[in-house]
Amino acid sequence: MSAGGESAGLDDTRAAWVADAWRHVTADRLRDLITGLVDVPSPTGDEAPLATHIADTLKAAGCRSAVQPLDNRQANAWARLDGDGTGPDLMLYAPIDTLTVGEENEDLPWIGPELRDDMRPRATVYDDLVVGLGASNPKGHAACVMMAAEAIALAGIPLTGDLVVAFGAGGMPTNARPGSSRRNTGQGAGCSFLLEQGLWTDYAVIAKPGWTVSWDEVGLVWFEVTVGGTHTYVGSRHRLPYANAIARAGEVTRHLEEWFVEYAERHTAGTVAPQGIVSSVRGGWPRMAAVTPAACTLMVDLRIGPDTTPMRAKREFNAALDAIRDKLPGLDVTAEMVLAIPGTRTAPDNWITRSATAAWEAFEGRPHEAIRGNSGATDANILRGRGIPTVRVGMPKVSEAETPFDIDFARGMNTVSVRAMERLTRHLIRTAVDTVTRSRAELDPESQGEPA
Repeated sequence: MSAGGESAGLDDTRAAWVADAWRHVTADRLRDLITGLVDVPSPTGDEAPLATHIADTLKAAGCRSAVQPLDNRQANAWARLDGDGTGPDLMLYAPIDTLTVGEENEDLPWIGPELRDDMRPRATVYDDLVVGLGASNPKGHAACVMMAAEAIALAGIPLTGDLVVAFGAGGMPTNARPGSSRRNTGQGAGCSFLLEQGLWTDYAVIAKPGWTVSWDEVGLVWFEVTVGGTHTYVGSRHRLPYANAIARAGEVTRHLEEWFVEYAERHTAGTVAPQGIVSSVRGGWPRMAAVTPAACTLMVDLRIGPDTTPMRAKREFNAALDAIRDKLPGLDVTAEMVLAIPGTRTAPDNWITRSATAAWEAFEGRPHEAIRGNSGATDANILRGRGIPTVRVGMPKVSEAETPFDIDFARGMNTVSVRAMERLTRHLIRTAVDTVTRSRAELDPESQGEPA
């Protein structure tokens, strides 16, 4: 027989197992987990203390857990619930580093004129809401993964495959921060290391924002664009040839910002709408306002869909610069691709897509609704790129109707609803139990020749 409600589509045995695990999911426990995560700072490159906190918390809940150092400052955490070896292994994954640091010396003035309370690694509870740096993205999602593992362990469900919960350092789209001895601290460095060190599974679910099941995702390429000019002195502007690289860089930026719109329209497909931005500018001597630099450098992040290779994106970007040269005679501009992570896709009919979608539909009582127009990239690209079928599911951004304050980009990252955490945790539990209580042959007929 098949169960109904949020267990719709499950047989009675699995519905009972899921219900047993759901009983251990409480608002109080989720609130404790998320405040514990927020209160441990974890900027990219310095996640080791939080990884230790996560591993210790899961160990206390009865899970076999470990810290996995990348160096003396950066670490992943993971835990494993062992199955009997006859079924597929599943990874529930979340990154743990915050996009900003939470300290004035690194965040100001770029984040704004001051650090608000939500921009600091200190949790504040407002009834159903928890506010603090990374409270929603990524830490609220990591807390849901922790709660799912803890609940399944406490329920004592007989597993056929292993359930792995993993928490990756370096998940944010950033290169190394000042003072790091390693340049590769972001862009999925922790997730990649996790897999390289053998923490591999048959399927994965990444918990990241968006109450939907996503099976495709943009990748990204970064370009360093150098605009040339003439080094000269303000006192000689009217006497010598004058070509201000900074002024020319501004013209290049304006044209690129127009091109990004057209680029996104051409590449919108499936659930993705890849965007682009000019993100930073570097040029000249701040101590010496009297002279112009011979070069000004722009950084560009160009998102790419799963069907666009980094090399195709590079050629399109270079063609865009050629068109700008035609519009700006005498323009000296070059570009170098300095980072590339391909976009990826998992088949919509893959088991993990179908299971996660069935869970969403049971919760909503209606056919699945994919959120389209996405341009965010996550470690799902690392997992899929290594051959692990992966879907993404998460919580929606809190709305202003739920909060006593306005919601901008930062507050959306830094505010989480405990009710939304409960729903995501229940979804993760149902998808996990639906997967790691089956035989491999049920989910992948081609595996029938493998040893049991």
